[in-house]
Amino acid sequence: MLRYILRRVLIWIPSLLLILLGVYALAFFGAGDPIKLIFMRAPGDVAYDPVRIEAIRQSAGLDQPFLVQFGHYILNLLQGNWGNSLITGRPVWRTISAAAPVSLQLGLVTIVLTAVIAIPLGVIAALNQNSRLDYAILGSAIALWAIPPYVAGPLLMVALIVILPGGEIPYGWGGIFDVRVLLPLAVLSMQPIALIVRQTRAAVIEVMGEDFVRTARAKGVPELIVALRHIMRPVLTPVVTQLGLIMITLINGAIFVELVFGLPGLGRLTVQSTLDSDYPIILGITLIGASLVMISNLLVDLVYPLLDPRAGQARQGR
Repeated sequence: MLRYILRRVLIWIPSLLLILLGVYALAFFGAGDPIKLIFMRAPGDVAYDPVRIEAIRQSAGLDQPFLVQFGHYILNLLQGNWGNSLITGRPVWRTISAAAPVSLQLGLVTIVLTAVIAIPLGVIAALNQNSRLDYAILGSAIALWAIPPYVAGPLLMVALIVILPGGEIPYGWGGIFDVRVLLPLAVLSMQPIALIVRQTRAAVIEVMGEDFVRTARAKGVPELIVALRHIMRPVLTPVVTQLGLIMITLINGAIFVELVFGLPGLGRLTVQSTLDSDYPIILGITLIGASLVMISNLLVDLVYPLLDPRAGQARQGR
């Protein structure tokens, strides 16, 4: 197991370097000189002072060739220096570390809610296949899947204001146990719940046709024991994989939800940094996002042997 983890970590290093190289190249050759873009957005005629712009570029090391700049960035990164923001001058790590816990807490709680709600609903729908209950659960899942977060967020906020005209608008961040976080969690959970319900239902229906399930029922094993002991373990294998992918999407892509509800997470920081051409922040967020993707995939692979030893050995033997 330890050798497998070390091998995966060694594979991550060139992958992260290629990702950072691509983002750095986009920043260098893409939108233009970040210092000039920052000054062009400033009021007055300060944007047309080439001498001052060049002095700031030199102090930030942006006047050097592309490979030299990227090499210095990697060397600083290895020393724990993520650079400083071009806008505020604050260290990149301090800025990201203030936003990352918000997105991480939202993502983790959303995954827990999704698993607790969606997996039982999917099992119930499958065990009552083609019944009214099955149609109701599946129809609700399809309806939830059809509503994107950037539509559900404003609509739910307006509906809450109409229903509770004297209530507080759920805007801002007061911690994961704050009442204001319930609405963002509901918006983030809608599509993941729909996806997991449908996948769990399909997986249970497929496993119910296997010989070992029919044998257990022929022996008179109670239906609840059949579902928990014989059906759930093979069903959870693909579901856990999907939950890992959803976790990555929630943490890296909850941009609209954070903007609508005023949550100071990574999504909102990404948008602001892109608008400000703050490339050190963008590179730091990219590094965090890529690392989360790799760590989530590793955790899924480590959980596989607990659910299905044969599948876990096959995945770890690659």
